[in-house]
Amino acid sequence: MTEPPVGRRERKKAATRQAIADSALQLFLERGYDHVSIRDIADTADVSTATVFKHFTGKEALVFDQEESTDAHLVAAVRERAAGLSVIDALRRHVLDTWLPIAAHPQREEFNRLVDSTQALRAYAERMWARHTDTLSAAIADEYGVDHGNLACVTLARFVLEVPVLAQGQKDHRAAVEEVFDILEGGWRPPGGPVARSRA
Repeated sequence: MTEPPVGRRERKKAATRQAIADSALQLFLERGYDHVSIRDIADTADVSTATVFKHFTGKEALVFDQEESTDAHLVAAVRERAAGLSVIDALRRHVLDTWLPIAAHPQREEFNRLVDSTQALRAYAERMWARHTDTLSAAIADEYGVDHGNLACVTLARFVLEVPVLAQGQKDHRAAVEEVFDILEGGWRPPGGPVARSRA
């Protein structure tokens, strides 16, 4: 099924939103998150403060501007996967397709330092992570006809959302993502082969 064409108004709205987010991130990286006001962002993006709040709920949301659609994309990865594709493999493809370009972005390290060094952003990211976990685990549970609090579904959702964090420090991001998903799918095994140690 083909997507309906995006209208001129929607394109303009999306362009304005992106311009605001780009201006905000640049200011945060240059001056530090706590030293930038909504007025500063509006002036840089050449919009009113009302326009900023029309697109974003606050300063934290400006940093995580792509997160608004994350829940929908996670659900779609599970529910709209190709026939015969397992839930884990669908989520593997989703992470590879969405996170690898982000990991390769030239500003990624600066962005990570900004979040890690700002308490308000760390707290926002944690709330966001919990919300995405709830959404993804519910979608997985629906696929298997079990309650939304099912521990196996919640566990899978949590680890899938942690994959970028686990892979981030590795030299080969793609290989790291694949390895983590192999563990999720096949179970953990001792590296280098089984080695039994006596606890006697």
